Amino acid sequence: MEGPSLAILKDEIKHLKGLQIIAAKGISKIDKHDLIGKTIKQFKTWGKHFLIILPDTTIRVHFLMFGSYRIDGEKSGSPQLSLILEGGHEINLYACAIRMIDGKLGDVYDWSADVMSTRWDASRARKKLKSIKGMMISDALLDQNIFSGVGNIIKNEVLFRVMIHPESMVEALPPRKLTAMINEARNYSFDFLRWKKKFELKKHWLIFTKKKCPRCSTPAIKKYTGKAKRRSFFCPNCQTLYR
Repeated sequence: MEGPSLAILKDEIKHLKGLQIIAAKGISKIDKHDLIGKTIKQFKTWGKHFLIILPDTTIRVHFLMFGSYRIDGEKSGSPQLSLILEGGHEINLYACAIRMIDGKLGDVYDWSADVMSTRWDASRARKKLKSIKGMMISDALLDQNIFSGVGNIIKNEVLFRVMIHPESMVEALPPRKLTAMINEARNYSFDFLRWKKKFELKKHWLIFTKKKCPRCSTPAIKKYTGKAKRRSFFCPNCQTLYR
């Protein structure tokens, strides 16, 4: 689940802010009894992490590849965590990683790395990228310490938009291409959010899962790239390989 999807969850769940937890269950190994009686102060996101902030601790939810949720409802399967709230409300979290964060979130998270945040700092992202040696750009875009919230769909679409081959090396990118890619990572994330809210995200995919390039009609290539071995779809004709 990518950053824009969590922005949608944050909007869907905002009506539960201020409610008290009256029961907690699920297969997660956190101390669920310790959550009972605590009031939800706020919901926040950092990249792919969804944060349920309580008075003295924070529940961190990472939806991984196939995580899902239900607000005021259930689905089949055992939830990792189910929070029963006053007023008959509930939050059910499935196929995700749950852990607790104590202390200040500012000591844990670099908010300037979150592409959806108002505190996103493109210049800091550039400095981080400039310090990298020997990394493919397809891995760099998925590095949550640089582009928090960017997932594989965004990676593919951004690289297609700026015409960069996913196996290009970070240090080989011309300065203008590096700038374009950094800016597009944020721009496309907000496009993703807008389209997903309208239930039309797939309609706007240019290269992800496609068989041919919409620019030049060259057959698209599907390849597992970088150390992460995530799926990359690209045009070998109009996406330049920088080595």
